[in-house]
Parts: sequence; C-alpha cells; structure tokens
Amino acid sequence: MLPCRQPDIRVAGRLLPMFARLRSDIQCILERDPAARSAWEVLTCYPGLHAVLLHRPAHWCWTHGLKWLGRFISYWARWLTGIEIHPGAEIGNRVFFDHAMGTVVGETAEVGDGCTIYQGVTLGGTSLYKGTKRHPTLGRDVVVSAGAKVLGGFVVGDGAKIGSNAVVLKPVPAGATAVGIPARIIPSRTGESADVASTHSGFSAYGITREDDPVSQTLHGLINSASSQEHQIALLWKAIEKLSFTQNATDCVPDDAALREHFEADKLNELVGD
Repeated sequence: MLPCRQPDIRVAGRLLPMFARLRSDIQCILERDPAARSAWEVLTCYPGLHAVLLHRPAHWCWTHGLKWLGRFISYWARWLTGIEIHPGAEIGNRVFFDHAMGTVVGETAEVGDGCTIYQGVTLGGTSLYKGTKRHPTLGRDVVVSAGAKVLGGFVVGDGAKIGSNAVVLKPVPAGATAVGIPARIIPSRTGESADVASTHSGFSAYGITREDDPVSQTLHGLINSASSQEHQIALLWKAIEKLSFTQNATDCVPDDAALREHFEADKLNELVGD
C-alpha cells in the first residue's frame, strides 16, 4: 500500500498571501470605481489590474538579476494594457490604475499603498545619471489625476492630490493639492486633504475638490477685501456727514456718491467662479 502523500504546506503558505493580495486589489477597484459591477468583471476586464499583476513578476525578475526578462514582461504588459511600468519601479498594495492608458512609471519611481493613478500620467525623471533617484515617490493614498506630470526624485506626501494636467516639479506636502503649470501647492487644512469644502472623507474621483485653484482663491480674497474696504469708507462718510450737520458745517457734507457702495462683489465673484 502506497503511503498517503501530504500536501506541500510551503506551497500553500506562498499561495495564500498571493490570493489575499489579489482579493485586496480587486476590492479597492470595486470601492473606487462605481462602474465596476463584480469581482469577475474587474479580474477579466480591467487593464489597470492586469498591469499591476504583470508588474509583480517583472519586478521580481528585475530585483533578482533577470533584467532582460523583467523588461520583456513589462514590454508585453505595456502592449496588453497601454500602461508602461518599468520593472524597477516599486508599486504598493491596493494601487489602482484607473483607465490609465498612456501612463508611464519610471525606473526609480515608488508608488505607495492605496494610490490612484489616472490616464496619461507620467512619473518621470529629470536627471540622466544612472544609479540615482530620478523619479518621484508617492506616499499613501495619493491621487494623480489625468494628464499630470510628476517629474523629479522628490516625495509627494500621504493623501496629496495632483490636479489634471498639472506639472509638478517640487515636493508636495502630505494632504496638499498641486494644480497648474508649473504646479502651485495648496497646503492641507487641519491635517486633512485640501478639499476644504468636503463634508466627508470618502474617495474623490480624479482628485476633484472644491476651492482647489489658488488663483481663484486669491481673486476671491481681493474682491472680498475691496468690498469690505468700500463698505467701511461709506460708513466713515456717513459718520462725517452726521458730525458735520451736528456742528452746522455744511461745507463738509460729502457728495451722495461717497455714501453709496458701487463695488459689485457678488457679480465679480460669480465671474471668477469656484
């Protein structure tokens, strides 16, 4: 009688974390994409997931000296998904490449856990020196919106947002929002994300938040300040008028125009927009 063959516990020990990580990758997509209807649909029809799954063996080959094989796997992943991730890049858990056609992630880039990257994004380098940190490091839960270019070996802090088509050339603090060309930094408020009008802490698709344009915020501030100053001047003229009549000094009476406010703050704020 042949002895009963015991299952290889070592193989099972390696497979369980792999399936747990796959389950986590699928779940993060279901949470962030309302178009995703089922885990099976995500597994079979989402190129962002396929790009991450193919990157893992490519990265393993790259870090274990099989450079050509790693590049070959990443080449086929690019051909299949339209997402180019260098095998040397480090990709964390629960990273979602949403659509992401035309996205490029450079060799020394690091993408933290929970990040979301949209189509047309470049995590690129500005240095030509080999062996140096040329590409950016994204912290946890960073959102990089469509068309954004993050160029250089700096850090984008946890929870930061990069606006669509922004060109980021310097570090972004945690929780801040970067918008514009070159990107301007809106710091976080009370240690949270810079979406100051948000009433919940849920995921913001494409990093869209209210009041995330520093130019708009500056113009609103100037308009409101000018309106307040005109109101104060009108009050001063009214006080002078009252004092002049009390003292029978009619020559100090101001023109009626000085007593009325003509600054149309609401109209200007409407033209500037949110």
